[in-house]
Amino acid sequence: MELHEAAPPPPAKGAVLETPFGAVSVTLEGTPRPGRPALLTFPDVGHTHESCFAPLFAHEEMQEIVKNFLLVHVDPPGMEEGAPPYPPGYQYPSLEQLAEMIPCILQNLNITTIVGMGVGAGAFVLAKFGLLRPEVVEGLVLVNIDPQAKGWMDWAAHKLSGLTSSTTEMILAHLFTQEELAAAPPPVQRSRERLGATPNVGLLWGMYNSRGDLGLVRGGACCLRCPVLLVVGDSSPHEDAVVECNAKLDPTQTSFLKMADAGGQPQLSQPAKLTEAFKYFLQGMGYVPHVLERKRSVGPVAASAMTRLSRSRTASVSSSASGGDGERGRSRTLSRGSLGGGASPPAP
Repeated sequence: MELHEAAPPPPAKGAVLETPFGAVSVTLEGTPRPGRPALLTFPDVGHTHESCFAPLFAHEEMQEIVKNFLLVHVDPPGMEEGAPPYPPGYQYPSLEQLAEMIPCILQNLNITTIVGMGVGAGAFVLAKFGLLRPEVVEGLVLVNIDPQAKGWMDWAAHKLSGLTSSTTEMILAHLFTQEELAAAPPPVQRSRERLGATPNVGLLWGMYNSRGDLGLVRGGACCLRCPVLLVVGDSSPHEDAVVECNAKLDPTQTSFLKMADAGGQPQLSQPAKLTEAFKYFLQGMGYVPHVLERKRSVGPVAASAMTRLSRSRTASVSSSASGGDGERGRSRTLSRGSLGGGASPPAP
């Protein structure tokens, strides 16, 4: 399915939808097209949809996607900008219940299928939804996903941290690397300010830390059946968790993108690279067959490199400049050095 030249997308519009687990703020952007899934985003703890995804979807090369797909940005209940505080004792929905509310959103918007993009807690919610309703989910882009419940040691460490650190500091440590926190660049400063103005964020943080296990088993009954793109920064606090998740997914359906110099939030720090990977992920699903075959260069990763990513979904693509190939189980690690330079893509 080709992408066609299209007029600029209409301005984003918001709506508040009722679900069994509370009112949800949804923002619609882009242009719906017959026969194509909607692109549904779900942000991490401490983010709104705008703070989590705006730099990515505002990127110049992403506009071709925005013009040709409907984007549905979901904010968890009470996490949208300006949300009033919940009353004392309010029972916030679990991450599993947040996944169960998505069908209500899709029904309200008359959407039949989606490609999901989630970060952190949002990635967990969308993965859970993919397990609950596989017929609705055509693909998933999961950034910084941790599919496992916290063990006793993690639980104890979290409780101890809660005695010595504020909720804001704990969430910042979840979002960013220690180097980023020490340097305090603008994204860290903005996150700190936003957390101070988000009265309900501690409720979602508590649910994230008490989440269940997704129970993923490679080749088992509990496995994602759709194409999956896993994304993590090479110094992210979630690197080990994403590597573990990769080991539990179907290698013929899963791509693993480890991004150098991406910090804890690759969708914010490396939007160009993630945009290109996302385009080729959609290409692999049959929606964007020739999206980067242009005369000019579109970014630091060669088109042949990203074609390899789409054609070999078992690939683990590193955006670092080091060369050489390595093995991790059945996945191939492809460095920029082994991919770039205009080499011809391998046969499917």
